[in-house]
Amino acid sequence: MTAFTTRPEILGTFGVVTSTHWIASAVGMSMLEKGGNAFDAAVATGFVLQVLEPHLCGPGGDMPAIFYSKKKDKVEVICAQGPAPAGATIEHYTSEGLSLIPGNGLLASVIPGSFDGWMLMLRDYGRLTLRDILEPAIHYAEHGHPVLERVSATISGLASFFEKEWPTSHETWLPGGSVPAPHSNFKNPVLAKTWKRVIAEAEAKKGREAQVEAARDAFYRGFVAEAIDRYAGSTEVMDASGSRHKGVISANDMAKWSATIEEPLIYQYHDWTVAKIGPWGQGPVFLQALSLLKEIDIAGMDPAGAEFVHTLTEAMKLAFADREIYYGDPKFAEVPIEHLLSDAYANARRKLITSEASLELRPGRIPGFEAQYELTMDMLNVASKTGAVYEPTMAHLSEKRGDTVHIDVIDREGNMVSVTPSGGWLQSSPIVPGLGFCLNSRAQMFWLKPGLPTSLAPGKRPRTTLTPSLALYEGRPTLAFGTPGGDQQEQWQLSFFMRYVHHTMNLQAAIDQPLFHTSHFPSSFYPRTREPGSLMAEANFGTEVLDALRRKGHNLTVADPWTVGRLTAARRDADGLMRAAATPRLMQAYAVGR
Repeated sequence: MTAFTTRPEILGTFGVVTSTHWIASAVGMSMLEKGGNAFDAAVATGFVLQVLEPHLCGPGGDMPAIFYSKKKDKVEVICAQGPAPAGATIEHYTSEGLSLIPGNGLLASVIPGSFDGWMLMLRDYGRLTLRDILEPAIHYAEHGHPVLERVSATISGLASFFEKEWPTSHETWLPGGSVPAPHSNFKNPVLAKTWKRVIAEAEAKKGREAQVEAARDAFYRGFVAEAIDRYAGSTEVMDASGSRHKGVISANDMAKWSATIEEPLIYQYHDWTVAKIGPWGQGPVFLQALSLLKEIDIAGMDPAGAEFVHTLTEAMKLAFADREIYYGDPKFAEVPIEHLLSDAYANARRKLITSEASLELRPGRIPGFEAQYELTMDMLNVASKTGAVYEPTMAHLSEKRGDTVHIDVIDREGNMVSVTPSGGWLQSSPIVPGLGFCLNSRAQMFWLKPGLPTSLAPGKRPRTTLTPSLALYEGRPTLAFGTPGGDQQEQWQLSFFMRYVHHTMNLQAAIDQPLFHTSHFPSSFYPRTREPGSLMAEANFGTEVLDALRRKGHNLTVADPWTVGRLTAARRDADGLMRAAATPRLMQAYAVGR
């Protein structure tokens, strides 16, 4: 008999869509029903999530996608992580009195990447029209959608700040001056008008691909870029530094940039090949953790036991420590990724995993990078304070909630998409007048110390936390998965993957297992704090397991049951059967399929 799960593992042969909101998943499925493929479904789902979860993503945000195209028979990455503007120099930011880049406001913005990434996916891999794709998002922006409780709570926590400091946001998120009540019908008519104008300019051209190109021009070289340029360059707004600053982003920055197709970074783990984004994000952390765990008997551990939690946590501490020293945009810095993923390096590092929890930040020392190691560690000792870790979006003014959404789609042709859109949250910066959306705050992931892989520089990509996953089983594209959660994304995905691979659970059962994570290493988000030896674990583990973790030396915080992580996953078997699952946590993610 199948073990109880909170929801069924969805099974079908036509297609599956899973995302962090039930309406978005249904919209994605409707694209498959229209004759679209997995790419069309992912794009439409992504635009709808910008409307439904505006506290977690928006049109001014960013996204990486990792996907398998049946036509190309290839796994690829779309990098839609916008880089720093030309005016984003360390000298300018320090002259503004800053030692850290604020977690919100206009100085925290990089070039918005997600729109171009979605258009690139639609143009080169999809087959539906721009109108087909945008109409659902326009519908929910124009006619309304039920406000999530967390959206209402986030707006409520920021209401007085918006009224005093960000009047354009107050006008958008508190229509008539009132916080939208949970489950009330909320509209964003200005955003609907923006998308309608994009479609109108696009449809002045003939042909599907030409229309997509025209939409890209409208956003990056047309009225959208012009509105962003006008506002960012002329308006001083309050940010987390406690001071008001103008932005540095310009229409010229936007006009020169476009999303790109890249090769994934891959790692062989037993019969599985895991594909991730490169070191401009934190994707290699997952692969480094796999390299450390490959020679450990994970299958012999209780997947909800203290030894499992402890071992994965200690491996992640080591991998994340390396992230701090070595990761960055490889166009600007040499990243020793082959060394970091080598068996020899993993074998040496694995010896640091003992029965006791480590309280130290222990990056590896790689020959040729000694100066970089010392410079980074010296900087972290000053700039990365120990203490409570902030969430990415003005947590000092609002609830500490997530920062991202996630989508997995598989169609009957075998196309697979895993994408983690984020940025442009309603908390990140003020609404740009006339557009109905705000800019992102991804620049907070840069340091204002020269000489580091993650030092601020014009044209450089910030080291994003966004990290979708795609895995091949015995060489066959099989599994797409991911989660929101900032620095926790790799951690929740790792526990899911280990349980799924080693413990013969179905997707839903693996997602339902109790979750945990550490904040031992420096946060990617302002104010870049860390909590040495910390471990947060859901109460679902039970007293015996939690007490055992304390005895191992972890500084344990027990979270309420069913409150950690927002995982979704989809799978395609060799015979064409598809499976999908979504977390019950927060009671809004949903998997659909038939």
